[in-house]
Amino acid sequence: MKAIAESELIINERGAIYHLDLRPEELATTVFTVGDPDRVVTVSQHFDHIEFRASHREFVSHTGTIGKKRVTVVSTGIGTDNIDIVLNELDALVNIDFGSRTIKPSLTPLTIIRMGTSGSLQENIPVDSFVASTHGLGIDNLLNFYRHEENEEDNAILHAFRTQTQLHHRLANPTISGASAALLRHFTDGFHSGITVTAPGFYGPQGRVLRLGLSQPELIDRLTTFQYGPHRITNFEMETSGIYGLGKMLGHQCLSLSAIVANRIHQTFSKDGNALVQSLIKQTLEIVEGI
Repeated sequence: MKAIAESELIINERGAIYHLDLRPEELATTVFTVGDPDRVVTVSQHFDHIEFRASHREFVSHTGTIGKKRVTVVSTGIGTDNIDIVLNELDALVNIDFGSRTIKPSLTPLTIIRMGTSGSLQENIPVDSFVASTHGLGIDNLLNFYRHEENEEDNAILHAFRTQTQLHHRLANPTISGASAALLRHFTDGFHSGITVTAPGFYGPQGRVLRLGLSQPELIDRLTTFQYGPHRITNFEMETSGIYGLGKMLGHQCLSLSAIVANRIHQTFSKDGNALVQSLIKQTLEIVEGI
């Protein structure tokens, strides 16, 4: 098997992958991702033991245990450009032999759970609630740089999405990927569920107007009213479609959980977003420890 070139798989002087600064033995197979580097400590303070810490740029990682389960929490920063780095490097740590720079013959699947914040696009999903994403629908274009295929149902959802939203092709060629059903079934009580749209930015791409006008000012209303069979769009943020899409292609089990800090219909914002995120983290860790 041909070795992966040094320019493609960058390993630093301590044998760690470049951006995450992690060596294979420093990563657990259950991984929590958070956007904010400061939130890593918020997660790992609930660990029973922390065995390793790493920090490089916006990527902070702690590996330890909750009960008998070994886990890692890593910060991704904001956006699917960062998700592209994190998902590929997490996969490389378990599925590429760093000595020979070759792909291992057998796949090691990771369990990857995002715990983040998001804005609701439905009246009945208020601030201070939680959403478990059944799908990540990307209008960010990351997955279009990879060979990927949607199944028949996903293609039908995408066709309905393009038709109902009239999203201009010069803005995005939407993609969609589903959550891990095995993980999603553990996050039903106390969680809303539906399609999460992943946008390539926080202001214009999510319909916010400060000093610049929008090319498609009606897009947010069309996201809110979208429906295909039982499927509707519950919320949007900036990472889920990348996690679901890359995770699916690489053979990992992924789930995105969101604390709803804003409701774009009512134009309301959480009074204590930090407490809400803390609650999501605590509840998620308790569930995962028991899986």
